[in-house]
Amino acid sequence: MITWHCQPFNELSTHILYDLLRLRCDVFVVEQNCPFPELDGLDTLPSTQHLFALQDNQLVAYARLLAEGDSYSGYSSIGRVVVAPQSRKDKMGHTLMSHAIKHATTLWPTSPIKIGAQSHLENFYKSHGFTTVSAPYMEDGIEHYIMTREPEVTR
Repeated sequence: MITWHCQPFNELSTHILYDLLRLRCDVFVVEQNCPFPELDGLDTLPSTQHLFALQDNQLVAYARLLAEGDSYSGYSSIGRVVVAPQSRKDKMGHTLMSHAIKHATTLWPTSPIKIGAQSHLENFYKSHGFTTVSAPYMEDGIEHYIMTREPEVTR
């Protein structure tokens, strides 16, 4: 059974914090061979929410939700989207992104969402309602696009 949690930094247990930072480093730094400043100061902002999924007390998916203006002026953001290698075959990335969008739009309903997406994941994010709004650019040695998702209009 998978359980989903969304918490600010100060509510994360030390074990969960360790597990999510380890997963982020294992994937973004080691697996992708991309040394970059993983700890960027945004994790501890009072408005930042950490969305994660546990299965049998093991971290299987994570995303960081940033409030409007914390990363991009005029936009909230979803970042550090990561799925544990053993859970990728289960389409956990799509489930994670659906939960991340739901939480972000609940927290900041009028804010559009902006992300910096690795270019090989452009179609993945398009399938979740994001639109590419930039030319490709290099970030930490990996090609990216800026993508946005507008808030849903209530009729």
